[in-house]
Amino acid sequence: MQQALAEAEAAARRGEVPVGAVVVDAGGSVLAAAGNEVEARGDPTAHAEILALRAAAQRRGGKFLQGCRLFVTLEPCPLCAAAISLFRIDRLVFGAYDPKSGGVEHGPRVFSHPTCHYRPEVVGGVDQTAAAELLRHFFSQKRDSANSAGR
Repeated sequence: MQQALAEAEAAARRGEVPVGAVVVDAGGSVLAAAGNEVEARGDPTAHAEILALRAAAQRRGGKFLQGCRLFVTLEPCPLCAAAISLFRIDRLVFGAYDPKSGGVEHGPRVFSHPTCHYRPEVVGGVDQTAAAELLRHFFSQKRDSANSAGR
């Protein structure tokens, strides 16, 4: 999770929402790591999870990531939860809960639907305080900047 937090911090420095993700194989080796790149790519699907999952699958040379774990700093949204299922990640570990936009423990709860063909083990709240603080600080700065510009 520490590497995912570092990816989130790097994303914040680039002006991206601070979310980081890391894919680790069964032996504990990092296959891929990414932070959000939505703004840089002009792509609303360039979430940290999607980027890390794609890179890990490419590195492995296949479309599935069975035996792998995904560490992400924020509860995945519905889009990312669906991708996690499609990539067949064995275990999802996330930091901060996301009552507004989450898709795992909140909102549509993607993995609980009967149409979800592959359900990872889910562990939430890991390093929750650090992950939530990154987000609070980022959005506080955005609000302060917007308020200053409006004066």
